[in-house]
Amino acid sequence: METYGFVLLFAIPFFLVLMIIEYVYQWKIGEKFSPSMDTISSLSSGLTNSIKDILGLSVSIISYGYLVEHLSLFHIESSIPAFIITFLVLDFQGYWTHRFQHRINILWNNHIIHHSSEEFNLACALRQSISSFVNLFTFFLLPCAILGIEVQVIATVAPLHLFAQFWYHTRYIKKMGWLENIIVTPAHHRVHHAINPVYMDKNFSQIFIFWDKWFGTFQEELEMEPAVYGVSRPVRTWNPIKINFQHLLLLIKDAIRTNNFGDKLTIWFRPTGWRPDDVKEKYAVEKIEDVNDYEKFNPPADHQLILWSWLQFAFILLNTLFFFGSISKIGTPNIFYYGLYAFISIYAYTELMDRNKKAIYWESIRLVFVLLFLFQTDSWFGLETFIPFGNGIIILFSIISWMCCLYFSLKTPSNLYQESKKLSSLRLS
Repeated sequence: METYGFVLLFAIPFFLVLMIIEYVYQWKIGEKFSPSMDTISSLSSGLTNSIKDILGLSVSIISYGYLVEHLSLFHIESSIPAFIITFLVLDFQGYWTHRFQHRINILWNNHIIHHSSEEFNLACALRQSISSFVNLFTFFLLPCAILGIEVQVIATVAPLHLFAQFWYHTRYIKKMGWLENIIVTPAHHRVHHAINPVYMDKNFSQIFIFWDKWFGTFQEELEMEPAVYGVSRPVRTWNPIKINFQHLLLLIKDAIRTNNFGDKLTIWFRPTGWRPDDVKEKYAVEKIEDVNDYEKFNPPADHQLILWSWLQFAFILLNTLFFFGSISKIGTPNIFYYGLYAFISIYAYTELMDRNKKAIYWESIRLVFVLLFLFQTDSWFGLETFIPFGNGIIILFSIISWMCCLYFSLKTPSNLYQESKKLSSLRLS
């Protein structure tokens, strides 16, 4: 936990620098593929995922340590060959896990957040799941377990394998010659994120593209078929926490509403997007039929709201970096209280980004949380050790945040709010 937090202290600024470089390049050539609200939503999703991972809010049905203990036939010491084998096995596991996430209804809920952006840029790489509480696919690490590769090697290689998937989420690196036959490139991954019929459910590989070529899921990027990004049932929200559970909520509603008992039991394991016939006819869900003729989600936001949303994200980011660097000092249960605070904060300001008037309720919960926590502990997770008047800064920002939320909520036209409710009703009814 502490080691991963330390790694994130360096990884997050590095990712942010690369995103700024991409944004400056876009600005220089006059393109706008990183709109502020979409980018803030992506970055906020990355924070929720990082916090969830730090808190260890997931379990494996079978741990890798258990597999090694009971199945290993050899023992390979930590060495260069061990790291290479581990990297390849993790990539093999990643391909099949990724493929199942796209093909099975219940597993799609764990992955929809990553595809939810209607843009394609480095920021959307950070849209990662908080809804995957159970790891079902540890058994794909069997080759490593049989060879007796140490748990520490897996723990070291796994973050590197994950971070190596960041760079290819961009429009601005074109085809890369002979490398296209070996590694996953931006051209391959643009195909994967597209909802064009010819591109759907292709290119599941994470580092090495040959898995797709071997298992029949490869699709080359076509010059005459520009990629259109997003998901075929658009999420219509900037709130990453809502997006994480949106598909699951639809599955639950469909399972309750259908009159077919067999469908109630099997809907979870059917192909992604499948719905019972009786429910599909009665309860319509918005679905993109023509990828070249639909309107992207973009509720009106003036410069004031955009600037305030950036300030909100920056505040939570700085708090989170402090949290990652102080995990051992904060200790339990306070680390879980911080996770709760961060999730409430992100939920509140992304609801405001959606122009949802209920944002003020969440902002009120956030303010009450801050006041109660400081009343009980007299310290904001030890912040005053590093910043004089740290408690006062937190209280002042929380009060200003509540007032600004109220201001923007009152500014939201009632017709815009009603339209947002109608869209939400159509999406989840």
